[in-house]
Amino acid sequence: MALARKRMRFVARRLAQSIPLLIAVIVLNFFLLKLAPGDAASVFAGQSGSSSPEYMAKLRHQFGLDVPTHVQLINYVTNILTLDLGYSFRNQMTVAALIFDRLAATLLLMGTALLISVVLGVLLGLIAAMRVRTWKDNVISVFSVVVYAMPTFWIGLMLIVVFSIKLEWFPATGMESVAMFNTGWDRVADIATHLVLPSVTLSLLYMAVYTRLMRGSVLENSNMDYVTTARAKGLTESSVTFRHIVRNAILPVVTMAGVQLGNLLGGSVVVEAVFGWPGIGQLAFQAIFARDMSLLLGIFLISACLVIVVNLLVDLLYTFLDPRMDL
Repeated sequence: MALARKRMRFVARRLAQSIPLLIAVIVLNFFLLKLAPGDAASVFAGQSGSSSPEYMAKLRHQFGLDVPTHVQLINYVTNILTLDLGYSFRNQMTVAALIFDRLAATLLLMGTALLISVVLGVLLGLIAAMRVRTWKDNVISVFSVVVYAMPTFWIGLMLIVVFSIKLEWFPATGMESVAMFNTGWDRVADIATHLVLPSVTLSLLYMAVYTRLMRGSVLENSNMDYVTTARAKGLTESSVTFRHIVRNAILPVVTMAGVQLGNLLGGSVVVEAVFGWPGIGQLAFQAIFARDMSLLLGIFLISACLVIVVNLLVDLLYTFLDPRMDL
């Protein structure tokens, strides 16, 4: 019970510390987007074929762009405090509805990619460290370096060419076969089939990082005094490896996985564009060209909240992996 209370206090303290961070993210993103050339009014005017001063003034008033920048910022922050993320005139929907309609697809893609990268990265890194300076270590090390050096979009395109076009094993685009009208477990299987190539593409880069990190961490922990003591007690090598070395060596991997969540979100934009995956990454890609500032700000805010929550969960996971950690 005492440990549970300490964890609850830790969560409350971290959430309170996140409030200034979220405010900084909101303000910084607002001014960064303001520095970008063009706005939604100019895009709409160009698409409609009319750019008369009267029409532009009407659009800017409709989008709230005819007031000073500081007033726009105050209005935006006020709306956020009332849980109003704004309205996307481009999509004729509220920003919250647009984001939460796409968020599940992105979370599915990111969660699957994170699971693949961490599990395979830890496994390959452990194998390389246990077979250091052998052909297995060399193959895994070379593979991780080569994969890390390849651009994500290129990997995605090559997977489409090989596994979708040549072998016809997996679909190339989309999240599911809408025309099939699948329901129940058939729909789950269909989505899983569409998920394979995007998740593998997104996970390969991070898997290479975790492989190298796990290998180095295992080799470092293998020379620690506590490992020597465990072996002196007569424990088997497998018990020493999995009960002592792996449990401590995996901590840097867990930390890196939490830190790189923002990069994973950024990578999902490229992957979703390549595979036509209907997530917030593709939505952000479309919003950039439409200069849909309200939608972009909403996506950035939700992404920041997601990163904060995941890092909090990572810190809590630390307390289970290493009970000595002070909350």
